[in-house]
Amino acid sequence: MPAMTAETHSSGLPFMKMHGLGNDFVVIDRRSGGPVVTDEVARAVGDRNKGVGFDQLAVIENTDDATAKLTFFNADGSLSSACGNATRCIARHIMNETNLTSLTLRTERGILACEDAANGLTRVNMGQPFTDWQTIPLARDVDTLHLPIEGDPVATGMGNPHCTFFVDDAEAIELETLGAEIETHSLFPERTNVQFASVVAPDHLRMRVWERGVGVTLASGSSSCAVAVAAARRGLTGRHIKIDLDGGQIEIEWRDDGVWMTGATEHVFSGHFTHEFLGRIQNGA
Repeated sequence: MPAMTAETHSSGLPFMKMHGLGNDFVVIDRRSGGPVVTDEVARAVGDRNKGVGFDQLAVIENTDDATAKLTFFNADGSLSSACGNATRCIARHIMNETNLTSLTLRTERGILACEDAANGLTRVNMGQPFTDWQTIPLARDVDTLHLPIEGDPVATGMGNPHCTFFVDDAEAIELETLGAEIETHSLFPERTNVQFASVVAPDHLRMRVWERGVGVTLASGSSSCAVAVAAARRGLTGRHIKIDLDGGQIEIEWRDDGVWMTGATEHVFSGHFTHEFLGRIQNGA
């Protein structure tokens, strides 16, 4: 990892803390330069006792084919191809910064369209879902609408894998135990995000989520998209629904051009990682 002092602010490396429905992020903006963010840095920053803590860390960089490029890390330092709520948070930040009402953000998932949804809400097109076993991906050819796992879950890809269980009462699920167990199921070679959802109405779900590489989170944008797609494929709901998560409510609409997600975001605070903290990471302490 290159030295983290020469290119940082005199007070240290700047960052922002944001959240979407309690799904919280550390955001580092490298559009004006700065050190490369590694998995080692992500793990240190993600420590909620010795760092800042986050569900995902997002890095903003310049790119020629979109307004900006985003890279996502999970709290365990692993990379994530998609992070819907972080994408919405950063889209809102750039809109506020530039007075744009629409923009595009490049992620490993592809170029995502983002727009102002009025009343302080931000909308992002997370792209078309993957429902074929190879693109989710799964370890073998199975029916993705009825996985051979106890509980009869659905598999969906949103640039990252998802496993959705439909249950009578999402509140009653032992999420910490079952989430950890399913995340590493042999059917998912890249591990998986896990959701438990119950139907409130034909346009309304209650959902709780376990994110791979993180654990229980208050919300997840890509998980919300996956659950909406799974519910529509099962015929449990229509393609335009609202979902109640532990951190609040989000709106999902599966359109012909992709899965659109609309919800609130918040920029909580900005700060700087001190040179002492950065030096400890470099020294492997």
